[in-house]
Amino acid sequence: MKTTKYTLTASSGLILEGGGMRGVFTSGVLDNLMDRGIRFPYTIGVSAGACNGISYMSEQRGRAKYCNIDLLEKYRYIGLKHLLLKGNIMDFDLLFRKIPEELYPYDYERYATQEGIFEMVTTSCKSGKPCYFNEKHDARRIIEIVRASSSLPFVSPIAYVDGEPMVDGGVSDSIPLLRARELGYNNNIVVLTRNKGYRKPEKETKVPPLFYRKYPALREAIRSRNAIYNKQISLVEELEEQGKLIVLRPERPIVVDRMERNTQKLIDLYDEGYECASKIEFII
Repeated sequence: MKTTKYTLTASSGLILEGGGMRGVFTSGVLDNLMDRGIRFPYTIGVSAGACNGISYMSEQRGRAKYCNIDLLEKYRYIGLKHLLLKGNIMDFDLLFRKIPEELYPYDYERYATQEGIFEMVTTSCKSGKPCYFNEKHDARRIIEIVRASSSLPFVSPIAYVDGEPMVDGGVSDSIPLLRARELGYNNNIVVLTRNKGYRKPEKETKVPPLFYRKYPALREAIRSRNAIYNKQISLVEELEEQGKLIVLRPERPIVVDRMERNTQKLIDLYDEGYECASKIEFII
């Protein structure tokens, strides 16, 4: 197995893309890092990346996999049924109340003791711009932020952080590499959930007139999302080619959909994430 050497430094950052259920790839990567005791000074996650990253920060190895695969199989918490009954494609009551409080309690105390910074990305409905949150001590606010980061446009209700309306961070900053670099973290590993060379369609996303009428900046952010995403991917690939960062991404063709419910497909993608992370030799 060909390995890539990576030196952990004070300027090391870990960037976690979203992607819905494709995020089980990231779950595999993070479990591998935890198995080897690898911690980053700075980690930033978007949407599913935030959900996976929060368990990485509390060092709860296997928690993200259990929530994304085992509990999905048991509770079927994704689907049109939830959208019709509750106005949300996912059962957020299960995901952000029952799981962290009862089914697999989140270790808030462990997270609070971590030295590394963890930021989660949301999108402001008012400005259409990304918001970056770093919260370690207020359990209620932590859940508010990760919930907002995962609130997909059109199929999830608007969420609120500190009383401000928010939606999925992927609308405005799907791959927050520039955010990491702005903070001085220039030695980065980026975890993507799409195959190399993937690009979104160049055409703008249409926003139906009934959606987000109060938030014109958000409507514009949704319309231009594809172009922004493609620019971010191009930057990642350029820096990767120059040897200025390392990218972990699925190497086999992706067969997992954003709302995937096929357990075996999810297990296979998780295993691939674990395997890909194994190819990194960390120098500490």
